[in-house]
Amino acid sequence: MLYPLLALDALLGAVPLMLAIWMATKVDSNRAQLATLGVAVVWALAMALRAYFRWYRYHHDVWLITNQRLIDSLRRHWFHQKLTSADLVGIEDVSMERHGVLQTLLDFGNLQVQTAWEQENFMPRNIHHPPDVLTMLDLDRDEARLEVGRTV
Repeated sequence: MLYPLLALDALLGAVPLMLAIWMATKVDSNRAQLATLGVAVVWALAMALRAYFRWYRYHHDVWLITNQRLIDSLRRHWFHQKLTSADLVGIEDVSMERHGVLQTLLDFGNLQVQTAWEQENFMPRNIHHPPDVLTMLDLDRDEARLEVGRTV
């Protein structure tokens, strides 16, 4: 889902820039030309920055399943990090949601993981092959519960 959004950001940045360049060629005043081009360049840079942070967030949103824990790490920008962790034994319920033709055809969707603890639920969005991830998480949770039963 990243690349369609990046394409939209590129379109939102390029079209006004090209329109401003075209308008600047039609205006006789140098000040109006410079003002139009200046605003268009600032807009294009803002869209490029928006696309960069969209890319950054996508590549720094990590969801890990180990043999004992579920870890969710999210970095929205350089100065933000959110890290959440839960024992696999404490996972009570896992559900999957996939809606729409696009999600069905491209095989991606959302998961919701409810834990027994007071912390918030894990909700990874737009993950690839959500039924496979749900099955793997269920199997790992059951294995972790068996390990806890053996050590008690």
